[in-house]
Amino acid sequence: MREIIIAGTGMTRFGKTPGLGLRKLATASAGEALKDAGLEVSDIDRIYFGNAAGATVTRQDMVRGQVAFRHDPLNAVPVINVENACASGSSAVMLGIEAIRAGSADVVLALGAEQLSHEIRERSVQALRGSMDIAEIGEEDAATSAPGQSALMECYAEEGRDYMAEYGATAEDFARVAVKNRRHGELNPRAHFQTSQSMEDVLGARAIAPPLTLSMCSPITDGSAALVLCSAEFAKARGIAGIRVLASHIAPGRGQGSSPLGDATRLAYETAGLGPDDMQLVELHDAAAPAELIQYEDLQLCGPGEGIRLIRDGATQLGARCPVNLSGGLMSRGHPLGATGCAQLFEICEHLRDRAGGRQVEGARVGLAANAGGWIGGTYAVGVSTILAAG
Repeated sequence: MREIIIAGTGMTRFGKTPGLGLRKLATASAGEALKDAGLEVSDIDRIYFGNAAGATVTRQDMVRGQVAFRHDPLNAVPVINVENACASGSSAVMLGIEAIRAGSADVVLALGAEQLSHEIRERSVQALRGSMDIAEIGEEDAATSAPGQSALMECYAEEGRDYMAEYGATAEDFARVAVKNRRHGELNPRAHFQTSQSMEDVLGARAIAPPLTLSMCSPITDGSAALVLCSAEFAKARGIAGIRVLASHIAPGRGQGSSPLGDATRLAYETAGLGPDDMQLVELHDAAAPAELIQYEDLQLCGPGEGIRLIRDGATQLGARCPVNLSGGLMSRGHPLGATGCAQLFEICEHLRDRAGGRQVEGARVGLAANAGGWIGGTYAVGVSTILAAG
């Protein structure tokens, strides 16, 4: 099986930039990734373009990648558009990996881009609702829906309440997650939020859905992140010392009680020949604070109900044995749906290349990114987990 190398990465700062558009976001991250790899447009065989919400937010139903690069030299490269909810970016990367392994390409550009904010806020809310089974939950009803509130946060709130009832977690535990990730985001110049918050700030923020406050939820964010992937043979021929892809797996949600992120991660561990104790940093899908504690267990960082202990003991913060979401996570770096999976991989690469600045994990050699997408039947619709290693 061909070894895959990440030759270069690029990422915009995440934040609210209504009206900026996919074109400027995508070309910025793609251009940075190409420059980082030291490659030209002519080297790229294919583009995998991850985007989740364009049809609803910007009304660009199709050919989003082609439109994004229409006035860029990359318009000479074939584009495959990838929509897989919040896992669109990681799915784009995985498809690029598979194309190289199959011998269909030597070099691909995989990226995620999302213009999620809009002057008509309801478009963003409707897009988030679209990651669920509309036939089951129904279209948004303005007469009965809470204005501007994401249906997904209701799901995360219910998940949080169940976790509290089963394991004795408290709202303070969820606040600890938010405080940790905001502290990490403070060290990330590309994060949406770059100021710390206290426990009092988080617990006193506007209530969204009990036990969640606004500070425990990921914000509406715009941004783009990109990776240049190539075969090890190509990297050697060009003198590229990149990051190795040890494993990348996708798994489906199968309703209540299933764990697509857990399944994808287990497969990734098996393929890489590694386990959770080998991971030196993790980026996971903390769309809301309870999700992080639950995913500690899904990724086998601890046993059932032990996520509470990890967050209370500070075992997942910068300086600990296996810090989680050093980028700030979805709650602080931001969650521009289709870009999130690529942003997670960008963060892992920064550490493996020793250029993460004040949040650097010293001597980092191996890291895990776990990206989820959609919500159906009480769990994520899809999970994608990828393990990277320094070259």
